[in-house]
Amino acid sequence: MESGDQPQPLPTPPLPPPHPQAQPPRQQLSQHLSGSLSFSSHLSTEEEDMSKSAIFSYRAKEEEIEKRKKEVRERVISQLGRIEEETKRLALIREELEMLGDPMRKEVAVVRKKIDAVNKELKPLGQICQKKEREYKEALETFNEKNKEKVQLINKLMELVSESERLRMKKLEELSKNLESVQ
Repeated sequence: MESGDQPQPLPTPPLPPPHPQAQPPRQQLSQHLSGSLSFSSHLSTEEEDMSKSAIFSYRAKEEEIEKRKKEVRERVISQLGRIEEETKRLALIREELEMLGDPMRKEVAVVRKKIDAVNKELKPLGQICQKKEREYKEALETFNEKNKEKVQLINKLMELVSESERLRMKKLEELSKNLESVQ
């Protein structure tokens, strides 16, 4: 049944004629003593009034029940609406709570991936650098050794040149003395 539909009241079955014991004793006596039509029609009007009253009472109770059902249905719908709103609110709070743990989670994840990629590139570059550093150190050591050797050789050369000049000067002096003596 949809919320807008209202059930139709059930058709009321005709009420049975009142039981002779249910009637007041005075009526029973009158009915028993009088067999006239006018009394009989008066009694059926009275029965009809009672029947109408019972039907009216029944319909009034049905309307009251329907009214209460409608009120309860509206309260349930209202409660469901509030529950739905509260559920949405709780979902938002949960999202905010999760974001509170790490508000920059997505950005952090992107940066971490970039760091991992750079680390992968750095590893072979680091190995190349270490190799080049070793080569550089070896080359520098060799350069320094050769430079030291060169300095030693230059010193040796200077000594030799100096010694050669000294010896030649000495020889020249001797020759010059010899030449003077010859003259």
